[in-house]
Amino acid sequence: MSDAFRESLHLGPIHSHRASPPIHTKLTICSADPVFAAQISQQGSSRWDHHPAVIDDLKVEAKKLGLWNMFLPKGHYKESPGFTNLEYGLMAEQLGKSRCASEAVNCAAPDTGNMEVLAKYGNEAQKKQWLKPLMDGEIRSAFLMTEPDIASSDATNIKLSMKQEGNEWVLNGDVRSLSVWFIQ
Repeated sequence: MSDAFRESLHLGPIHSHRASPPIHTKLTICSADPVFAAQISQQGSSRWDHHPAVIDDLKVEAKKLGLWNMFLPKGHYKESPGFTNLEYGLMAEQLGKSRCASEAVNCAAPDTGNMEVLAKYGNEAQKKQWLKPLMDGEIRSAFLMTEPDIASSDATNIKLSMKQEGNEWVLNGDVRSLSVWFIQ
């Protein structure tokens, strides 16, 4: 286990997802935030060219421990690591206490939502081009939506309607921008 990981996270007791972890699986995260913040402050003007190295260290360790893409629920997605929503919910509570923990285990928004959409509705070409690199933590994604007079930070507020007519879908609304971006 790397020094940065050992200093940043305290994990215990974790049961392998391959052995169907019991409900009481507990993930305790002692924040890597001070290391993350220090590395950001050292980057200066190159901050937007790359992310802090501690993230890569944490990702390697998270993969080794089977703590990767935990948000895809068991029994719903073939790509699932095998955790139930309840088990992930308990872990997500701890992940949410850190500025960088969710990214370190590849469970950060908006990537999680975009991966779920691709896993459920994507065709094989889309899964190969976008889902696989997202699930491997090689790229990040973005979600952006704007409508007039709507708090668009919450996608459930969208007023646009969509209705199938024959083989086509008719969109009815005033959307200024609706897109998903993938960043390599």
